[in-house]
Amino acid sequence: MKVETVTLEGKYVRLVPLDIAHAEGIAAIVDASLTQYFPKPFRSIDDVRAMIADALKMRDAGSALPFTTVDVATGRIAGGSRFANIRTHDKVAEIGFTYVGRDFQRSPVNTEAKILMLRHAFETWKANRVEFKTDSLNVQSRTALARLGAVEEGTFRNHMLMEGGRLRHSVWFSIIPDEWPAIRARLESRLAQGGFKP
Repeated sequence: MKVETVTLEGKYVRLVPLDIAHAEGIAAIVDASLTQYFPKPFRSIDDVRAMIADALKMRDAGSALPFTTVDVATGRIAGGSRFANIRTHDKVAEIGFTYVGRDFQRSPVNTEAKILMLRHAFETWKANRVEFKTDSLNVQSRTALARLGAVEEGTFRNHMLMEGGRLRHSVWFSIIPDEWPAIRARLESRLAQGGFKP
């Protein structure tokens, strides 16, 4: 599993390597309510810059591959996501730190971004597992992951200390290679039919 900086191209979105130059564009589409389930919500451009700096440190250490999601039609930044907690020996990666600007929700953006990332994981990296984790309070994310076809595996109680002192319980999901063909077909069908729920 060779992890290299890459651009992932789709019909609706382009996932480009995250860069500090993207900070203003990201800050323009996110706010604290949109990122309320992140360990540190984005309240300012300084928060966005700090997120980018951390993501790039993890990239340089080989444990993450962060992307900025660009809307192909407009060229605007639409969101972001990353491969995180990459374990090359085990051929495992997490998809997380995902956000989509409000103007791009209920659009092809998140569906196609997930297709591109999962295809890269399973078809380029030949991953053994792709995992996801979400705040137990984030019903929208949990629903989206179940609709995606990811299998809910359980809850890590008191997993993270959130800003403000709340102890977060994290719900884990995963997809393994045998499940990918059916999930890919379902996502591609949804994209083709205009069913762009995240």
